[in-house]
Amino acid sequence: MRIVSTYRFIISVVILLFLFTLTDAQSFRRSPGPKKGNHALKRSPARNKQVKVREPKVVEAAKKKQEVDEKKRKRDYKKYVKENRARSLEIQSPEVRERMKQNRKNADLKYKNKKKLITARSKSAAKKYQ
Repeated sequence: MRIVSTYRFIISVVILLFLFTLTDAQSFRRSPGPKKGNHALKRSPARNKQVKVREPKVVEAAKKKQEVDEKKRKRDYKKYVKENRARSLEIQSPEVRERMKQNRKNADLKYKNKKKLITARSKSAAKKYQ
């Protein structure tokens, strides 16, 4: 009886050892890749250069023309507003003209004060949450 149990024990140990070697053979660990040597540093500088993608010349020219037109439009609008203001002052009587000028000054002053308050508030809030 003792011999049978000893055989069973030896057989089970051999089977376990055999299973461990089989599972190790199927491991999914990768072998280390080739080491990088000095040959990796010998790349030509052209490979490392960033390539700038350019649009077709027609598209670039159209964009430039669009920018020029936009600047001209803004300039013309400012000129129109200035002339329109001057004309609206011109056609008024002297008392009304003075009142309009004073109203414009007051409005500018209020706007400036309001802007100062807003920036002061935002600065204090910015300090508070830093």
